[in-house]
Amino acid sequence: MSEIIRVNTISQVQEFFGLDKPKHPLVTVYEHKNLTQNKDFIGKTIAFDLYQVTFKMCSVGSFGYGRNTYDFQEGTLVFMQPGQVFTIHEWEKEDVEGGWSLLFHPDLIRKSELGINIDNYNFFSYDVHEALHLSDDEKKTIAELIDKIKKEYNQNIDKHSQKLIISNIELILDYCTRFYDRQFYTRTNMNKDAVSKFEQLLKNYYSSDLPLEQGLPTVKYCGNELNMSPNYLSDMLKKETGRNAQEHVHHYIVDKAKTILLSSTETISQIAYGLGFEYPQHFSKVFKKKTGMSPAEYRNLN
Repeated sequence: MSEIIRVNTISQVQEFFGLDKPKHPLVTVYEHKNLTQNKDFIGKTIAFDLYQVTFKMCSVGSFGYGRNTYDFQEGTLVFMQPGQVFTIHEWEKEDVEGGWSLLFHPDLIRKSELGINIDNYNFFSYDVHEALHLSDDEKKTIAELIDKIKKEYNQNIDKHSQKLIISNIELILDYCTRFYDRQFYTRTNMNKDAVSKFEQLLKNYYSSDLPLEQGLPTVKYCGNELNMSPNYLSDMLKKETGRNAQEHVHHYIVDKAKTILLSSTETISQIAYGLGFEYPQHFSKVFKKKTGMSPAEYRNLN
């Protein structure tokens, strides 16, 4: 595996891209057209230990991220959390016109409500092919908030600066949550197809030896099989069906368990192990949570 180059501070980011020293030590917004590409880093694996929101990165060319290569289109937002890796490919200057990136250090938000709630913004762990595509009005909304952040750290920093910067970052993330809801809604036909594939995946899993070999199907496993990140799969299912991926798995397992309980003489432990549970107690807990009774009570009542 190639060496990962780690970038830990805003100052390192500015230096990395040939930009002036930052106006604020914990947050920056830079225009892609102003970047100087260091040829030494082309093809290298980079990890920013920062939160990053990127708009229209390389509309021609491509950008490697995780296990995917993504061709960015105008009006696209991609989100990265600290520690995520990506690969920089060579670009032409005209490829990056109009793009920008917002980066902020975890220390900026650590003592704020946003710091407590940042993990609730699942799109920071979406894959790039699950990026947010903005309408013209949505682009304008986000651009206005970005301008406020830049204005705030470009003027004399005072005791209100950090709170106002954080408030605008939080507004950006809240708007993006709304825009993702819109995107899920407008892709409803595509999502319904994904729901069908997910349901078929569970059926195929339980018609094989995988429960005995690998245990319960995890959300990560399902996401990998469907070429989706776990959080995106869960959020998409929640929007379409009202249940997240884990709830779907448990619902399927409990439904299957009901059939086995009433049509066989297998013990509760045998059924639990056959469904992929490591411990029968875990099976009983999941079953009771979904039905209001234990597996034994269900069998006796029916």
